[in-house]
Amino acid sequence: MNKIIPVILSGGAGTRLWPLSRELYPKQFLPLAGSHTMIQETLLRLSGLADLGAPVIICNEDHRFLVAEQMRQIGCNPAAIVLEPVGRNTAPAVAVAALHNEKHDEVLLILPADHVIKSKAAFHAAIKKGLQAALAGKLVTFGIVPTAPETGYGYIRAGKADKKAEVLPIGAFVEKPDLATAQKYLKAGNYFWNSGMFMFKPSVLLAEMKKHNPKIGPACSKALKAGSRDADFLRLEKEAFSASPSISIDYAVMEKTSLGTMIPLDAGWNDVGSWAALADVNPADAAGNVVNGDVLTTGVKNSCILASNRLVAAVGIEDHVIVETADAVLVAHKNKVQDVKNIVDQLRAAKRCEAVNHRRVNRPWGTYETIDLSDRFQVKRITVNPGATLSLQMHYHRAEHWVVVKGTAKITKGNEVIILSENQSTYIPLGQSHRLENPGRIPLELIEVQSGSYLGEDDIIRFEDTYGRA
Repeated sequence: MNKIIPVILSGGAGTRLWPLSRELYPKQFLPLAGSHTMIQETLLRLSGLADLGAPVIICNEDHRFLVAEQMRQIGCNPAAIVLEPVGRNTAPAVAVAALHNEKHDEVLLILPADHVIKSKAAFHAAIKKGLQAALAGKLVTFGIVPTAPETGYGYIRAGKADKKAEVLPIGAFVEKPDLATAQKYLKAGNYFWNSGMFMFKPSVLLAEMKKHNPKIGPACSKALKAGSRDADFLRLEKEAFSASPSISIDYAVMEKTSLGTMIPLDAGWNDVGSWAALADVNPADAAGNVVNGDVLTTGVKNSCILASNRLVAAVGIEDHVIVETADAVLVAHKNKVQDVKNIVDQLRAAKRCEAVNHRRVNRPWGTYETIDLSDRFQVKRITVNPGATLSLQMHYHRAEHWVVVKGTAKITKGNEVIILSENQSTYIPLGQSHRLENPGRIPLELIEVQSGSYLGEDDIIRFEDTYGRA
C-alpha cells in the first residue's frame, strides 16, 4: 500500500463566525460541531484509513501554539507544523507541502481545517478512489453533491463521462452564482460544490505548477530551504515566501491543468462558512431552534442562539442568530449572516481588540483574562499550566501586583527568587525584570493588578523565553 500524507491547511480567519471566531482564535480551533475542535475533527475522521502517514499542518505563526496544543490533546504527532510568515493563499501552502514531501513522492491529501463531514464511511470511500487516481498521475479534487441552490460556494462542472463512472473529468470551475443560476446548476445534475480538498503526488503537482504558474515553486523552495526549525515548528523564510504570488490552488493549477479529475462526494459536507451553516450542522429542537448555553426562549422559531457567559432570553423572533460572548453580542437575520464580515472590517478599521482576541487570551503557558480595565489600571485573571514558565521580561510603563489564589508560584524579581502559595502576594515595580513559573502539579491561578501610564500588551521587553517569542 502507498501512504497517504494528510496536509491540513489552517490559515483561515473565519470572520463570518464572529464573535466566536476571532483573528487569533479562529473557527478551526473551536468545537463548533462536536466535542472536538474542527482541526481535531479533521484529523480524527481519518482514523481507520490504511497506511496513513503523519500529517503536515500549515498555519500562520500566531496560531502555532494553538495547533501544537490541540494536536497534543488528541495524541497526534505531526511530521511538521509549517509556519507561514505571511498569508499567500492556498497555492504556495500546497507547494510547500509538496516540496516537503518531494523525496518520497507519497500521495498528499489536502484538507482545510474547518470543514464538517458527517459520513466518515463515505469520506473514506472517496479517499480510496482518489488514491488510485492520484497514483495514476491525476490531480484529484472532490466535488460535493449539492443539496440546495447554494450561492455561497463555487462550483465544479463535470465533463462528459459514463453514467457509472466514479472519477469524472473536470469541465470547468465556476464562480459563486446568483440564486437563479444556482437553481439551474442544481437541476442540471452535473454541477458540484467546490470543496477545496485535493489528492495528488507531489511530483505531479509541482510539474503542473511549473508549467502553469512557474513563480510559485522557486519562491517556496527557497523559503523552505532557508527556513529554520525550533521546538515543534518549521519556519519558512519570510522574504522568499513573500515573493511567491498570492493565489489559490484552483486558479494557479486546477483550472489550467489537463490532469484534473473530480470524485463526487456525498458525505454530509459543510464548510461552516456562516452562522446559518453552523445552525444546519447542529441538532434543532421542535421549533427549529439551535440553542447552546444558558438560553430561554418563548415564541422563537428557526433561530440559532448561543450563550457563552450569561443568560440570553429571546422573545417572538424568527430566523435570527444571536451569539453572546464575554465582550460582544451579535444579532443578525439568517438571510444576512454573510455580512458579519462587514462588522469585523469596521472593528479592524477602528483598531478594536474585539476583532482580534477574546477576553480570555490563550498563551503557550496558559491563559489570561481581563476582568476590569480603566485608563491607568487593569485587572487580569492569569492561569499558568503545571510546569509552564512565562518569559523573563520587564515593562517600561507599568507596575504589577500579583495575588496567588490557587496553586504555587515561583517568582523571579531581579536577582531574587521567591515562592508564593495561596493568599500570598508580591509587587513588581516598573522597570524590574521578572518571571513567573508554576512548579506545581495543578494550574496556578493568580490575580494581576497592573497600574501605569500605558497598559498595552506590546509593553513587554523579553530577555529569555522558552517559546521562542521575540
